[in-house]
Amino acid sequence: MKRESPTPGTFGKSGIPAVSGAPDTSVAPIDPTNDVPAGTGPLAGVRVLDLSAYIAGPYGCTLLADQGADVIKIEPPTGDNLRKYPSTLAAESRAFLGVNRGKRGLVLDLKQPAALDVLRRLVESADVLVHNFRPSVPARLGIAYEQLRDVNPRLIYCAVTGYGETGPNKDKAGYDQVLQTMTGMCAMQGKADGPPEILYGSVVDYYAASMVAAGVSSALFARERTGQGQYVGVSLLRSALAMQSARLIWADDEPRDVGRDMRSGGITGIHPTRDGYLYISANTPHFWQALCEKTGLAALAADPRYDSVRKRAEHRDEIVPQLHAALQAHGAREWETIFGDAVPCAAARTVEDMFDDPQVEAEAMVQHYTYPGVGGYRGFRQAIKFGEAQQASSSASSSAALAAPAFGQHSDDVLRNAGLSDDDIAALRATQAVQ
Repeated sequence: MKRESPTPGTFGKSGIPAVSGAPDTSVAPIDPTNDVPAGTGPLAGVRVLDLSAYIAGPYGCTLLADQGADVIKIEPPTGDNLRKYPSTLAAESRAFLGVNRGKRGLVLDLKQPAALDVLRRLVESADVLVHNFRPSVPARLGIAYEQLRDVNPRLIYCAVTGYGETGPNKDKAGYDQVLQTMTGMCAMQGKADGPPEILYGSVVDYYAASMVAAGVSSALFARERTGQGQYVGVSLLRSALAMQSARLIWADDEPRDVGRDMRSGGITGIHPTRDGYLYISANTPHFWQALCEKTGLAALAADPRYDSVRKRAEHRDEIVPQLHAALQAHGAREWETIFGDAVPCAAARTVEDMFDDPQVEAEAMVQHYTYPGVGGYRGFRQAIKFGEAQQASSSASSSAALAAPAFGQHSDDVLRNAGLSDDDIAALRATQAVQ
């Protein structure tokens, strides 16, 4: 979302207008106990200001929240555009709830000098700031790295861009499926004789989110050694190419059209059964042998024409029809039981099946949340496990876990924690610098 550059602040260091009779808060200390979630995990005590929107930046900050960071999502008066995405939930976008769990919410109108001063005040005590503005925008807003570094030299400043910080595309808007299409992912996903196909699920955004969490964590580690913050750059272009590192190899003497497909010739893949579809992975000699034995195709395993992945790919038209015929003996979930741990496989399921899947339940990956207007709902909980102490603490407090923030839900709490008085907050609300 594009925001106009605000006029330089005219209120003092605290970023609040002068209020008659209000206490001077220009040097008020931050109260770390005032309505701040007591996080557990390796990033407990780290404060993150999340100015990003959509998926890559926000979910990167959610991964930091999963690790114990106190994440404050800062939205403009128009809100994160992800809130407006189509959803069968009436009160809020399903995507917004899933991407922004574990945060507190603050609304600032950075077009107003007072709001910019509030942000700078928050930066003074923050550890991390994340945004996904195009490279030319932050300086106009007054929040470029060089500008905020002067406020807090220890700040880790993470910028998520579409194409990076330099080059002819640096100021173009970048989105997941735009970068998928540009970088060859869609061409590779499509059939050889068909058009390019999108990989649905925002795979580039979510991979970039992981890069945000990894880059920020590394920068925090470096700060422990140096005492200094630094700039961290994550782009969708770099993320889309990083995802294809196994394909992105071009020897000096190779032609342009050399095959770069990672697929295993049709044996490893999704196959029809008597009831449903089953994904089978049988690349190793051990798994290929087990697959043949359990499907009654032991003769294939003994045939030297098929004794390597490459050979099986060359002879797929001979092998696959026999495999499909054998798989008609049972349904996909029955084959899961038959194969057990001898053949890696999975029956094709819907995402709804995951809410009550025994393995998902055993790993406590789904948790119950509440959200205004939605009520109770179940959603994903945490991507990384750090140890029994954190898990026990997290499990004990699961009923109080933070869902995604409602619009401006924690504005007053965040500002009070930053040392602003109720009169100060009222004055900011009167001008709608804060909502």
